[in-house]
Amino acid sequence: MPPLRRLTTRQDVLIALAGLAGGLLMIGVHGYTTWEQDWNPAREWRFLPLLGLFPALLLRRRAPLTALALATPFNFADVLMGPSFATAVIYGDVLYAASLYGRRRTAEWLLATTCAATLAVAVGSGAALGQVSLGVLGGALAGVTWMAPVLTAMAVREHRFKAEAERERAEQVGRLAELDRRAAVGAERARMARELHDVIANHLSAVALHSSAVLKVRDLDRDGIDRAMEVIRENSVQGLAEMRRMIGLLRDGGDEEDPPAAPRLAELGPLVARTARPDLSARLEVAGEAPELPAAVELAAYRIVQESLTNALKHAGPGRADVRVEYGRRRVVIDVVSPLGRDGSRLPGSGSGLIGMRERAAMLAGEFAAGPEAGRWRVHAELPLGQERTP
Repeated sequence: MPPLRRLTTRQDVLIALAGLAGGLLMIGVHGYTTWEQDWNPAREWRFLPLLGLFPALLLRRRAPLTALALATPFNFADVLMGPSFATAVIYGDVLYAASLYGRRRTAEWLLATTCAATLAVAVGSGAALGQVSLGVLGGALAGVTWMAPVLTAMAVREHRFKAEAERERAEQVGRLAELDRRAAVGAERARMARELHDVIANHLSAVALHSSAVLKVRDLDRDGIDRAMEVIRENSVQGLAEMRRMIGLLRDGGDEEDPPAAPRLAELGPLVARTARPDLSARLEVAGEAPELPAAVELAAYRIVQESLTNALKHAGPGRADVRVEYGRRRVVIDVVSPLGRDGSRLPGSGSGLIGMRERAAMLAGEFAAGPEAGRWRVHAELPLGQERTP
């Protein structure tokens, strides 16, 4: 395989030297076979195939096919003289290296070739010696010498391919997990941004508008000042309470005292009552019997009404803002209608309310629409009660 080809040849040199030393030792102790023929070369001739196989071991990783081409003639020469144990082992290693470090087609071709050669040896030796048992024995020895290294290399290659595929799969799973984590972090940041906007925008907008009215109207009577200050105080207290609730939810370990509960639709009355200007009032209408609402639906409905009243307080013209909440069997319908204003104030945070309301409705698989209608500004939302939240 490509990564193994980059290894230094020091290991190949050590393998070649070990093979040469073992081969010399086996020849010294007569570790070879002689054919019953008239031509029986002297033992010194057996050193030639061994010395010829030595360079092939040096190239077994860097150039496996060249090593195989170099070793094959010397292996056949050794077989003709009488097979020796050392050259058979060395040639088997060369076959193994060519099948493992070469291409896949090379291994398949070598398997077919060695299989054919093994059958030829079995048939030829059996016919030449006149005994079937000797032919079977010769074929078995040829199969162990030639076919076994190729099959072993193919098995190792397959395991390496599977390990590499599993490694790549694990890396892909890790990358997908990281993407999911980032998406979850982004979704949580968006949710926190919506909550912070809804909490701060409503209360601080009311504080800013009423304090501006007190500062601008110089001849405001004491009753008007008291009403404005009362609205400022109520919105400040409510804003601090909701901010404390959010901090308590985000903190890993809360204080001994539990944070305030999330706002409920039953608390819309005080919210609508606080939404007032000298030239603007608000009215609440509830239709139907309120069922047991899921916490997510109730919080989203409250925030949509709250943000709609905040926008009315900042941008609506003189008149009255009408809030209608209708409880159905399968959904909650919210309508907030307010007079159109000419020039709305440009307080910090303007422009994010509609986006937050639309996102809240979309998360609950609901519907949301906002825009001018018959000379008034209408916010309409329908939140299903039994739908699962969408990502």
